[in-house]
Amino acid sequence: MEHSYIEEISAHEGHEVIIKGWIFNRRSSGKIHFLMIRDGTGIIQGVVSATDISQELFDTVSTIGRESSVIVQGVIKADKRAPGGYELLIKDISIINSSQPYPITKKEHGIDFLMERRHLWLRSSKQHANLRIRRSVINAAHDLFNKRGFTLFNAPILMPTACEGTTNLFETDYFEKNKAYLSQSGQLYAEAGAMAFGKVYTLGPTFRAEKSKTRRHLTEFWMLEPEVAYADLDNIICLAEDMIKAIITTVLLDRQTELKTLERDTEKLKAANSQFARISYKDAVKIVQETNSSFIYGEDFGALDETVLSNRFSTPLVIHRYPKKIKPFYMKTDPEDNELVLCVDILAPDGYGEIIGGSQREDDYNILTDNIKQHNLDQASLEWYIDLRRYGSVPHSGFGLGIERLVAWICGVKHVRETIPFPRLLERLWP
Repeated sequence: MEHSYIEEISAHEGHEVIIKGWIFNRRSSGKIHFLMIRDGTGIIQGVVSATDISQELFDTVSTIGRESSVIVQGVIKADKRAPGGYELLIKDISIINSSQPYPITKKEHGIDFLMERRHLWLRSSKQHANLRIRRSVINAAHDLFNKRGFTLFNAPILMPTACEGTTNLFETDYFEKNKAYLSQSGQLYAEAGAMAFGKVYTLGPTFRAEKSKTRRHLTEFWMLEPEVAYADLDNIICLAEDMIKAIITTVLLDRQTELKTLERDTEKLKAANSQFARISYKDAVKIVQETNSSFIYGEDFGALDETVLSNRFSTPLVIHRYPKKIKPFYMKTDPEDNELVLCVDILAPDGYGEIIGGSQREDDYNILTDNIKQHNLDQASLEWYIDLRRYGSVPHSGFGLGIERLVAWICGVKHVRETIPFPRLLERLWP
């Protein structure tokens, strides 16, 4: 008899199986115990009858604690009343480890209590659902890029200089007298990859030392960054829209159980899976000023401003062509207005904020080196990057997608700390 996983249990109806997992919950009714058993792929109700096992084992099961690890053997039976539509008629049960009183109970717990026990909180239904959806989000992105011939291009985490300024870097000693910095973005290296392979994408951890406590910020998060040679701003906006739609489609198809667990309004996700709204920065400013008269053209949008903008639309909102003075050195100047750059931000609906930031990159050697000087950056440390403009420069574009913010919006969770296994926050580096 083979070990079976709960998510595949429908294929074993009427057959005897072995399931290896943990006790998620237990209740008793006379001579019957009902065990909710999870194995990481799903949850199934196990029925233990006093007539099917020894009295000693039946009495042992009556005291089994939550999260005790078990191996159970029994017959799969279809039952519409049972969670998932199937139940397990247990014939034998082996207790591998009897859990001590489990610290996370059904009562309400404060967020600090739960975050201190993140290693255990991961086992709860909603946290489990968040991370299963996260997996599908990443897999859907991989699938899209693979189908379109992109090369996965791994950028370094230790960097010799900043990508977007030096104010929010994590610095570390790098042998002798050298300094290194934890990556803010894989973009600059992805640009080198695009010149070698045509179209690439990176996926990896990113670090920002911002002293921010908002629900949208982590100090360590994961960024997906495609870069495409011979692509202009419109090309990269279309790629970003196609990617998000592909991700939504995959999650709606493959993660129905998890979305139900999270009580997510899937109609909102379906509505978002249509043509994205597009407006210029100038038009976005006009909308913001309707509710925030103090907002001045030329400023970047804050969290409240982004909420105002995103609440106007049922789809993600594409905002393009921001003022040059508020954007990084590598963005290409708009040929129709040298005060603007060819860039894009994409905001998720319902106030979840920016999930994508991208641009057409400056491909002219002279303009790029001038931008580096104007931003007071160390040109010597960027010589390798400038080489990309010396040798075979072409128009190219890319964007960065914050995985956790996208997952937070899709799941409908309030804080990004619940969309990554072990969040790193301003005041949290444990566990």
